[in-house]
Amino acid sequence: MKRWTIVAAIVAVGFFAMALSGAVYEFTSPYELTWHVALRKAYSIVAFTIVGFLYVKVTQEWRNRTPSLVHTTIAIALYSAIIEVGQYYAGSREGIKSNLFDIFCGGVGGALGSIIARGTEKKA
Repeated sequence: MKRWTIVAAIVAVGFFAMALSGAVYEFTSPYELTWHVALRKAYSIVAFTIVGFLYVKVTQEWRNRTPSLVHTTIAIALYSAIIEVGQYYAGSREGIKSNLFDIFCGGVGGALGSIIARGTEKKA
């Protein structure tokens, strides 16, 4: 296994598990906070940015090329959609509008991660 691949697998599985955890949900978005939903969406964008960054690094590791911004955005939005399906089967009933917005947040994070990864590339 390659370094970025190992890190990405651990992070992606960890974030997936945290997304399905009721305890993590309660800890990261306490109802006492007025903006708990916005805070949770901000957390998700940060998490998806990390996953997007790692996705670019893994693609570079295995294919020796950088995936396009669109490719990374779609890939991370799909990862977000998989999380939404997992949450549904774990008992979440947020509704389609909330699910679509969460997938949108995944795409935004994926795009940001892609942009950040490009900014860290070594210039030849």
